[in-house]
Amino acid sequence: MSATKKPTAVKANPPKREAPDDVPQFFRLNVEVGDLDAATSFYTKLLGVQGRKQPGHRCYFDCGPVTLQVLDVSSESQPHPAAKSLYFTVKNLEAVFDRAQALSCLSREEVHDAPGGGIVVRPWGERSFYAEDPWGNPLCLVEEGTVYTG
Repeated sequence: MSATKKPTAVKANPPKREAPDDVPQFFRLNVEVGDLDAATSFYTKLLGVQGRKQPGHRCYFDCGPVTLQVLDVSSESQPHPAAKSLYFTVKNLEAVFDRAQALSCLSREEVHDAPGGGIVVRPWGERSFYAEDPWGNPLCLVEEGTVYTG
């Protein structure tokens, strides 16, 4: 008796996913304010980064690969707050927290049953606090090394 060979299943090779030739790169985020000088002072103090005033009632802050553009819209309209929270990573969270406290800009909201304006390890593992600029733009400062990327 000869042993019969069972047919082996042929696995289909999924097509290779090719990387797009032109992946969009996020490079600038705009926040609207009502007083450019006050906003420049606020963000310089909070972030510890000197802004660069630009033509057109704006100031740029280098924040890694993304530039924060602070735009004074007061001559045309009221500032419209940015989308829910702009997130920044920082090396020394306590130092930025102290600056935020001095600016009286800590959030008064609760975030997942914890004070948003306090340094807290969030349920997803980030050590952070929330703040708000004088024009209602929500901010979140996260300790470098604790960023949750999903």
